[in-house]
Amino acid sequence: MGEMSRKDIGNWGEDVASSIVSQMGYRILKRNATFRRGELDIVALDDDELVIVEVRVRSRCDVQSPIESVGPRKIKSLIRAGRALVEQLEWEGPWRIDILGITLKPEDVGGYGWEYVKNITLGMM
Repeated sequence: MGEMSRKDIGNWGEDVASSIVSQMGYRILKRNATFRRGELDIVALDDDELVIVEVRVRSRCDVQSPIESVGPRKIKSLIRAGRALVEQLEWEGPWRIDILGITLKPEDVGGYGWEYVKNITLGMM
């Protein structure tokens, strides 16, 4: 991948994530939705459920996995931003927050692995 800035890696990760989410059958409504209370990477529909997808990209040498890197403080800010989104859209149906973790594999040119965790806030909202 050559030398990329964190912003380049983030943008690349969101492009990859959008492709993965689309292949999972979700319909993407927005990317980088910005609110007073934060930013949401991907907003999509999974059938009749609104889904906020937090995208995390890490390199293999990072200590934490991409999924582990989303701590309680970040989850709280995602819930706040999610509530703002639901209010703005006047969304009446169910909604959830998922995480898509992408791990770069520098030994493969352009290679990466990914894992997806649904509903990270179960019991918190």
